[in-house]
Amino acid sequence: MMKKFSFLMMIIIFVMVFPGKGQAASGHSNIYLDGTELVLATNAKIETIQNNVMIPVRVVVENLGFKVAWDKNNQSVTINNDSTVIHLVVNNKSGYVNGSKVTLPIGPALKTDTVLVPIRFVSEQLGLQVNWDNASKKVYLISSDTGSGKPETKPEPTPELALINSLSYSDNRLMISTTGSIEPKVSVMTSPNRIVIDIPYAKFSETFGTSQQLDSNLQGSFHVVGYPDLDQVRYSLYNNSPSTVRIVMDLNYAKNYTVYAEGSLLFVALNTSDTSNPGTSVGGNGKKIAVIDAGHGNQDPGAIGVTGKKEKAFNLAVALKVDQLLKKEPKIDGVLTRSNDIFLELKERVKIANDLKADVFISIHANSSGSSAATGTETYYKNDRSKALANVMHKYLVRATGFKDRGVRYGNFHVIRETNMAAVLLEAGYLSNKQDEAGLFTESLQNRVAQGIVDGIKEYLGLN
Repeated sequence: MMKKFSFLMMIIIFVMVFPGKGQAASGHSNIYLDGTELVLATNAKIETIQNNVMIPVRVVVENLGFKVAWDKNNQSVTINNDSTVIHLVVNNKSGYVNGSKVTLPIGPALKTDTVLVPIRFVSEQLGLQVNWDNASKKVYLISSDTGSGKPETKPEPTPELALINSLSYSDNRLMISTTGSIEPKVSVMTSPNRIVIDIPYAKFSETFGTSQQLDSNLQGSFHVVGYPDLDQVRYSLYNNSPSTVRIVMDLNYAKNYTVYAEGSLLFVALNTSDTSNPGTSVGGNGKKIAVIDAGHGNQDPGAIGVTGKKEKAFNLAVALKVDQLLKKEPKIDGVLTRSNDIFLELKERVKIANDLKADVFISIHANSSGSSAATGTETYYKNDRSKALANVMHKYLVRATGFKDRGVRYGNFHVIRETNMAAVLLEAGYLSNKQDEAGLFTESLQNRVAQGIVDGIKEYLGLN
């Protein structure tokens, strides 16, 4: 049912990579169906609304035999063929497909007399063959029956697309979290120096696309802090035939590198090209693995302080300081779940730690209360295997903050419940308390907390 309508998704995805062309006045849309260009009317154009790419629904569906009916009084559009009926209402996120309710990321928009529908309303399967010409920025759609009179031949099955879930940079290596089978192709380019990682038969996951600085052209980037070898990491949906994710590491100068996998995590480590050296992989040479998790991020700010400061900023600042300190520890490998202002689902944070078979998992947070009088430092654990780690970490955390000692507590938080190793969640102080908030956002306290986290990890692992 939805499958009959879901060709729109493929069209919209391809339109996204060349919005300048699609938004031209009447004439060329650069979308071809069975060799015929679909021409947009003068008042119909592709638009981006609230970060959602919207496409005129009528010009596409009518070319595939759907009928479109517009109800001006109810501001609704009905799209149907012999087997599928779709009902949408302008500015309403709820729609119906054959009577079943579906939810859109944004309601359809009415521009003059043209209804635009959002990119994520439909899936990616229709049975059309799709060819993308990157040079000319044109998409060619070929239906299963082009009227040639020749017997229909079934196309070769397309491999299931792997998912790119998140990117993070710590200990001078890029970590790419994936789902599904991947075969990356890595190359080096100069002028400027960069390492290019192409992952064919892959796409960005829905979580990545909604939370990690991914624009309407399916492109994004983040700068790296504290690592002089690397300037930034860029990423994009580079090609659609096959669907290929490209990740570029912009170097400040030429560097050797190693590529290796740990479960569903792909790493590109700088400084070495010796793949036979076990020390290049996470936990190599017998190192202990500490996963450092900066809570919240991007659209999820966490607690908001009395002066408007955001918890996510404190969490990340401390995590980055911990990362820099762990670089100096020869017996510990530190890995950050996030190294910039992105959001990861709780299950993704857990997945990273479990895939690495980490020895400890430390989640960094700041607290909040309905009472401005609440103050102090707390440490949470869930399982008996984590209680000893909680006691050690709390001792150092209280010493670092100087706040009231609120004790070690049992907590049923996802990230410390689902991890397979000793795991704790640290609540350094209360952002709802003016004094706590002021202290948490000083460089000196953040430095002490970071050092306390490292000292606690070392004591727990017996590395003092």
